[in-house]
Amino acid sequence: MKEETLTVDLISLEKFCDNFSQNLYLGNIICLFGELGSGKTTFARNTIRSIYNKNKIAPPNSIKSPSFPILITYEVKNIEIYHYDLYRISSSEELSELNIFENIEKSITIIEWPEIILKELKDNEFFSVKFQIIDNFTRKINHNIFI
Repeated sequence: MKEETLTVDLISLEKFCDNFSQNLYLGNIICLFGELGSGKTTFARNTIRSIYNKNKIAPPNSIKSPSFPILITYEVKNIEIYHYDLYRISSSEELSELNIFENIEKSITIIEWPEIILKELKDNEFFSVKFQIIDNFTRKINHNIFI
C-alpha cells in the first residue's frame, strides 16, 4: 500500500486530479471519504473532467453531484464513469438494488460516502482518498491504494 498526504487549495486540487486521472482505467474504484463540504464532489468533478480532457472530448457543461439520484453516469469514448453518492443509503438491501458490483469491471467507479460498501470491496483493489478541512480554501488529502 502506497500512501501520500498533501495539502491543497482549489487550483492545486485540480492539478492533482489531472495527474490522478492519467493512470485510471476500467475496473478502477475510487472511494472518497470526508465530512460534508470537505471536497469529495469537487474531486469527483475534477477527475471526471480530466478523463474527458485526456480523451480529447469536451466535458459536460455541468458535472453534478449524485446526492439525490445516487448515481450519475458519464460516457467517454469506450469508458463509462459511474459516480455514486451513498450518503442516503442505509442498508445492504438498498445497496444491492444499485447493481454496483455488476458495473465495476466495465467502468471507472467513483464512490462518495463508501463506508457502507467497504466490506464488499475487500476483494477489490481500490483507491482511498480522504479529505480533511483545514480552512475555507485548504484541504488535507490522504490517498492510497488498497490491494
